[in-house]
Amino acid sequence: MPTPEPKGAWVGVVVPKRFARRAVTRSLVKRQMRVAMSDRQAALPPGLWVLRLRSPIDRKAFPSAASDALRAVVRAELGGLLDRAVQRLNAQAGVVA
Repeated sequence: MPTPEPKGAWVGVVVPKRFARRAVTRSLVKRQMRVAMSDRQAALPPGLWVLRLRSPIDRKAFPSAASDALRAVVRAELGGLLDRAVQRLNAQAGVVA
């Protein structure tokens, strides 16, 4: 039995413990990933999307696990990455934005 096509953009988030040691930090990063995806949901084609943290969070640069500075850095990085993904998908589809 084939799996039905998703009607919207479904998102899965992965934040490994080796890159974000504290649970508070992992939760913050996951929340920011979900917010970034919901902000761009209209621009994303339907499908299954997986976001994964690929580099460690520097505990020395962000001593507070849930600081506003960390939140801003994560949101800016995710925003840039998702915007580039949308541009790349639009270029492949021949859509001018």
